[in-house]
Amino acid sequence: MSRPKKGDAKDEGIQVICRNKRALHDYNVFDRLECGLVLTGTEVKSLRDGHASLEDAYARIQEGEVWLVGCDIPEYAMGNRQNHKPKRPRKLLLHRREISKFAGKASERGFTLVPLRLYFKEGRAKVELAVARGKQAHDKRQAQKKADAQREIRRAMVQRNR
Repeated sequence: MSRPKKGDAKDEGIQVICRNKRALHDYNVFDRLECGLVLTGTEVKSLRDGHASLEDAYARIQEGEVWLVGCDIPEYAMGNRQNHKPKRPRKLLLHRREISKFAGKASERGFTLVPLRLYFKEGRAKVELAVARGKQAHDKRQAQKKADAQREIRRAMVQRNR
């Protein structure tokens, strides 16, 4: 049996399918929540093959339910005529109190619900949903400068410790 890698202790039993890398670049994330996902059989098989994209996806609250819109799960290759539609809206599973809490935050001006990653946890498909606010161009430049400074500090520390 192999030893767990560094950082795997908290994510034990999680198999990440895809991440929304643009979300962390384009948005300031304030709150995160794990949601279940209502899927058909061919969608699950396609996800198990590792095919999905959260590029243009977002969540919408409609009539007391949360829906994932724009998530692309391609058709399953071995599927038949009953295969699913790749871009159909998918219902997210949340408790009513979680929906009301998130709805209050997401309904404020400038906030949106953005999926960060799609994964399997203990055999069930999950989505990590975040309440986020879009970054302006100057915010992105400031974040880039900060990351560059941190990188330079790490390089200097490595050089010093040699």
